[in-house]
Amino acid sequence: MARGQLRIYLGAAPGVGKTYAMLAEGRRRSERGTDVVVGYVETHGRPRTAALLDGLEVLPRATTTHRGAEFTELDVDAVLRRAPDVVLVDELAHTNVPGVRHDKRWRDVEKILDAGIDVISTVNVQHLESVNDVVENITGVPQRETVPDEVVRSAQQVELVDMAPEALRRRMAHGNIYRPEKVDAALSNYFRVGNLTALRELALLWLAGKVDEQLDRYRADHGIGGTWEARERIVVALTGGPEGETLLRRATRIAARSKGADLLAVHVTHGDALSGTRPRDLARQREIVEGLGGTFHQVVGDDVARALLDFARAVNATQLVLGVSRRGRFAQLLRPGIGVTTTALSGTIDVHMVTHDQARRGVGRPARDRGLAPGRRIAGFLLAGCGLPLLTFGLAQARPTLSLPSDILFFLAAVVAIALVGGMRPALFTAVAGFLLLNWFFTPPLHRFTVAEQENLIALAVFVLVAVGVSLVVDHAARRSREAARLGGEAGLLSALAGNVLRGERALDTLLGRMRETFGLTSVTLLERPVPATPDSHGDPADWRIVATVGGRPCTSPGEGDTEIPAGDGLTLAIRGRPLPAGDRRVLEAFAVQAAAALRGQRLEAEAERARPLEAADRMRTALLNAVSHDLRTPLASAKAAVDSLATTSIDWTPQERAELLDTAVQSLDRLDRLVANLLDMSRLQAGVLGIAAQPIALDEIVPRALDDLGDDAAGRVTVQLGDDLPEVTADPALLERVLVNLIANALRYAPPGEPSSSPHPPPSNRRASLGEPVLVTAGVIRDRVELRIADRGPGVPQGERERIFLPFQRLGDRDAHTGVGLGLALARGLTEAMGGELVPEDTPGGGLTMIVALPVHRTEGSS
Repeated sequence: MARGQLRIYLGAAPGVGKTYAMLAEGRRRSERGTDVVVGYVETHGRPRTAALLDGLEVLPRATTTHRGAEFTELDVDAVLRRAPDVVLVDELAHTNVPGVRHDKRWRDVEKILDAGIDVISTVNVQHLESVNDVVENITGVPQRETVPDEVVRSAQQVELVDMAPEALRRRMAHGNIYRPEKVDAALSNYFRVGNLTALRELALLWLAGKVDEQLDRYRADHGIGGTWEARERIVVALTGGPEGETLLRRATRIAARSKGADLLAVHVTHGDALSGTRPRDLARQREIVEGLGGTFHQVVGDDVARALLDFARAVNATQLVLGVSRRGRFAQLLRPGIGVTTTALSGTIDVHMVTHDQARRGVGRPARDRGLAPGRRIAGFLLAGCGLPLLTFGLAQARPTLSLPSDILFFLAAVVAIALVGGMRPALFTAVAGFLLLNWFFTPPLHRFTVAEQENLIALAVFVLVAVGVSLVVDHAARRSREAARLGGEAGLLSALAGNVLRGERALDTLLGRMRETFGLTSVTLLERPVPATPDSHGDPADWRIVATVGGRPCTSPGEGDTEIPAGDGLTLAIRGRPLPAGDRRVLEAFAVQAAAALRGQRLEAEAERARPLEAADRMRTALLNAVSHDLRTPLASAKAAVDSLATTSIDWTPQERAELLDTAVQSLDRLDRLVANLLDMSRLQAGVLGIAAQPIALDEIVPRALDDLGDDAAGRVTVQLGDDLPEVTADPALLERVLVNLIANALRYAPPGEPSSSPHPPPSNRRASLGEPVLVTAGVIRDRVELRIADRGPGVPQGERERIFLPFQRLGDRDAHTGVGLGLALARGLTEAMGGELVPEDTPGGGLTMIVALPVHRTEGSS
């Protein structure tokens, strides 16, 4: 089934006419033959809006009671059953009262759309999640009802219902929006001209963003690559050099001349891995861009000019800001600069070439990796200094048998060997020195730096070229070998990091500690900026908060560290210890992303932990409402029926019948009293506010009182065997009596026919057992405690289910709602433990269940 279409009327403030426009659209569609129904509409007492409902089918609303008051909400089930073509649903951001299917009306709308039904709805800009805080700052009125921007952006049509602030205020003054007694206050507060103008601009800008998305989607769907100047977008190209701030200021001024223009900064990563780029400067420029309200982007391309233009055309840019080349005049003569190439290929995009202080001063190159360790280069020079004289002496002794080509080959072998040991510089030194030695000692005329034969000169020149080539190849191979080893190490680190993620290891301190150990740092600090960025706040410690840190003295702002890595969402890793090369940023950025994920995970876990008590309380309330639905109504209904019968004057009741009716009413009210008392005590226990008045008490006083409370239920069915020498226990007499009443009543209530039992399994029939072995109540002293045992001969409770019977609102094995709310055992254990005692179940020898109440023996002063 195809998903329904969503159309939304967006307004800047209440009263602009969103509901009126929605109803008018519904009437137009209905007149064209479309099946249109009204799911939920608020007319707010406006007669012209209410008049549009005439002729439209209005579905009944769902009625919900909350805190003693009745509320009406959208009836989603009624809409789904009716299955119209279009349904009108007002106030998309509305929060439903508890008890309905969804907590938000926009979730109701999503459910209707999933059923293939089109929806027309309304929303004000102040209810959009992304601008909610902005609206509060403007108007001073918090908006608690919000709708995610994604929901509104996903609508197939969003239409702005616009009205000038002055016209809206006139409508307000005429009483067309609020009741007369509210007009003056509204005009003086929320409906001020400034507020309405700002809200109108917010609505227009938000809708413009939605239109941009639709335009981009249309251009992509139709393969349109050219620039459509529907809106000014200024792209500024950043190299990471010191001229970047000048370019950003210039681009910001250009954007300010066009109201609503977008500012985008882009950095092209060249194939030589950020050559010419200063990572710290680039990070600072990124912060400046974001502080100015722009966005920062990074693309990869070997041809920088084409990469810039591809990005500019992809974002539909109208202007491109570039800095004048830092390359010198001679370099520009050899190869055109990026600015010249970009201008030639820009087409309809305007290109601004901005001069700056660094123009034509040359491009600073970062120090290249030297490939080989310094020790190997020193060894190469030493080998050249010692080996060349020895080689020269040996070849001079063999001069009669070796010719010049043979000597050249030996020197070439020496160059290769030294290149393998020391790299390019010792090899170049060896090549030059070998050329001179060959010329002086082995090329006629000897001992002179002249060459008599052209063939020997060519041989020496080829020797030098081959030696230099071999040196370069060996040095390049050594450099690539070191890069491969470094990349292998990075791959190992990233693999370990990915393994930590897969294993769920997200401890933030552990992650930062591993980062510190890996790169040999002094300290690693994760900083968070709780306030929006500004160009001057990057290095201000007051604008940053330390989230986590390991190692030595932490950084209080990114500027204090030797290296900083943005981690997204206002987070930055500040590293102290040593400046790290740009090649390590890939691994550092991976650590930064994982650190941000670990922080989010910790915060989500903390929120979940805070929500668990609320969830438990909600489950308790739900279980309570479900459990007492029958048990509160039954005694009330019985008592009411008995009292109504007694109050009837048309029937002449006999004294016996009148006594039976009174007895029924008394028993029902007693049952209700016990139920309410249990509920109140359980709520006090869970809230920790139950008062305990502990005092010495004798069990032979409490047990008879508990049996008296049970009345006829316990008559002849409970056997009590208490010793005469039992010591007093320390307990609250009233609470202990409640414990015993619940335990004995539980044993009597759930006994199968012919046999009482304390098992919570229900009887096969609803009649109460009146025969069988009695419940046995005994007591004894075990060390410093008195154990009171309530034993039965019922079927008992399996070992694995015994803890469940002490949960509130649990009745093991129940399948109906006629056996109480399941509070007796839970309340008995809670009260016992509150008095410092213990309640545990165990098997009765021969079958059944025994409940053991262990209470502390009362100790008098001086007793041991």
